[in-house]
Amino acid sequence: MVTAHDGALLVHRLRGSERCPQQLGYARVRGRSQVDHGEMRARTPLPPTLGERFTVKEASGAGVPRRRRDAPDLARPYRGIRVTTEPETFDDRGTAYAPRLAADQRFGGRTAARIWRMPVPSTWEEDETLHVFVPTSGSRPRTAGVTGLRLAPERLTLHRIDDVPVLDPVATLFSCAKGLTKLEAVTLIDSILTTATNYPGLRLSRPHVTIDDIAERLDVWNRFPGCGTIREALALASYDVESPKETETRLLMRTCGLPEPVVQYRVLNGLMLVARTDLAYPELKIAIEYEGDGHRTSAEQWRRDIRRQRELEALGWIVIRLTQDDLNNADALIRRIRGAIASRSA
Repeated sequence: MVTAHDGALLVHRLRGSERCPQQLGYARVRGRSQVDHGEMRARTPLPPTLGERFTVKEASGAGVPRRRRDAPDLARPYRGIRVTTEPETFDDRGTAYAPRLAADQRFGGRTAARIWRMPVPSTWEEDETLHVFVPTSGSRPRTAGVTGLRLAPERLTLHRIDDVPVLDPVATLFSCAKGLTKLEAVTLIDSILTTATNYPGLRLSRPHVTIDDIAERLDVWNRFPGCGTIREALALASYDVESPKETETRLLMRTCGLPEPVVQYRVLNGLMLVARTDLAYPELKIAIEYEGDGHRTSAEQWRRDIRRQRELEALGWIVIRLTQDDLNNADALIRRIRGAIASRSA
C-alpha cells in the first residue's frame, strides 16, 4: 500500500530526474549540445575532390552545406574562397586565390614576378595585394586584397606554374615596369636571361629568353608604363649572371667609367677549370668576386673560396673580394679596382 508520504517522495525523485541538460553536464551551443569538458563534435569531412582550397561555388556543387562551408575551421582569405589552413606566406596567398581566377584571368605584375621568383625590389608584406590581369573588355575583380588590371588580350600570354596561371616572364617584366629604377629593371632582365641553375631563389623550370626576344616583344607592345626604362635597361643587360649583386656590381663599375667586365669568366690551367669568376678583366688577370652571406655562414664554402683565391693568385691573378659594405662605400671599391687596373697597365 502506497502512503501519501511515499507518493510525494516518488514525485520528488521523478522531478529530480528531469534536470535540464546543463545540470547533466551539457551546454547548449548554437542549437547543439556540447560536452562541458570542451570536446567538439567532429566536423563532417570535406569531399577529397575539393582539395585544400576551393570556392564557395565549388563547395556547393560538391554537396557541402552552407553551415559546413562557413565553419570556423576553414579560413576565408578572400571573398568566396575557403582554405583548410590560414595563409601565412606569399605562396599561400597566391594559391588560395587561384580557384577564383576565370579562364581569361592570370596573375601578372609584381605578383607574377614573385611567383617566378624574380628579384623583386621590395620584400613581400602580408598586406600586399595580388595583381590580377584581365582582358580590356573584361570585368576586373573587386575583392579586398586583390588589384584588378586590364591588359590587351594579345598581351595576356599564359604560362602555368603548379597549375596557377601567370603571365610569361617577359610580359611579367613589362607589366611591373612602372616605377622601376634602371638598376632594378636591369636586375630583373638579367634574371630572365640567365641560364644559371644557382641564381638565388629563381625557378629552375622557366622559358629560355634572349635579348632579341625581349626586344621583339618591346616592338610588339610598343608603349606601356615604364617602357622607356625597360628599353634603356635592355641595352645594359647581360647573360649568365648568377645573382642580383653581380648585376649591381657590374652596373656600378660601368657607371663609374670602368671598362665592361666579362661575366662568369672561366679561368683554366691547361684543360683544368680553376675558377669561374663573377666578373673579370681576363687580359689584365683581375677577378672581382661578390661574397654573399652564404660565403660567410658556410664553412665549406669559405674553405673553397680561400682555396680558389690561392689558385688564382698562383696563376698571377689579382682577386678583389667585396661584400655589401663595399657596395655601400662605392668610392673606395672603385679606387681598389682602378688601382688594380693601373698596376697591370704600368
